Amino acid sequence: MHPNSLRLFRLTLIAIATSFVYASAAIAGPPLICHAFDIDNAKSLPWISHDWNLSGTENYDTHYLANDTLAILNASQVPLVHMETLRRATLYARKDSVAARQLLLQLVARAKSSEASSSPDPFALFDAAYLTEAYKQWLGEKGENPANGLDGLPWIKHALQLRPNNPQMAFAAALITLRGPETEHREYTQMATAGAKNDELLKRNLAAHFLGSQSPTMAEMILKNDSAKSETKVARQ
Repeated sequence: MHPNSLRLFRLTLIAIATSFVYASAAIAGPPLICHAFDIDNAKSLPWISHDWNLSGTENYDTHYLANDTLAILNASQVPLVHMETLRRATLYARKDSVAARQLLLQLVARAKSSEASSSPDPFALFDAAYLTEAYKQWLGEKGENPANGLDGLPWIKHALQLRPNNPQMAFAAALITLRGPETEHREYTQMATAGAKNDELLKRNLAAHFLGSQSPTMAEMILKNDSAKSETKVARQ
């Protein structure tokens, strides 16, 4: 085979493989929503369902969603608890557009107020970032999605600048950046996987399968995605 033809063939195979990684993730479902995070026995929003597409505690009154969520977030310094709480809140928010908007507005206002202070709260920034990106994944781009026009990445980047050695926050950032930016995703993935050595809760979460025993683990999900993009970049060079 001619060298140029061989190179084109290799690039095509890599592109197909990369597309398959993205397609698999899309089929599996939104990464911030479809996987329940292990928070041990920590308090979160009430939840009894075991599948991502169920609605949790069926009799939960979403009129209390914003207040209940903020109370839990304010009481915890564990990013994984924030991630699971905001995941549940997002699932509930789909059933109540007023509660969805109220919660997001409060978290965004909280983040902006924190940014303007002399001592920004990394969790205020983290929470606004995570809920924004979770809404965008779960509520879509419809006009009623209150997260339309918002970008959570600057907030989570700022949160990690304030907490540079927090691997759980880095894990959240790696999930948010699964489709880019490439440099940031690689950095967050490395920080999360390295930090899990000294964080038993994070280690358990990275070892958990995304959806069922046949699906990738959370660590494989973020590492495979990073690997696929790196291989494509090397091939193009």
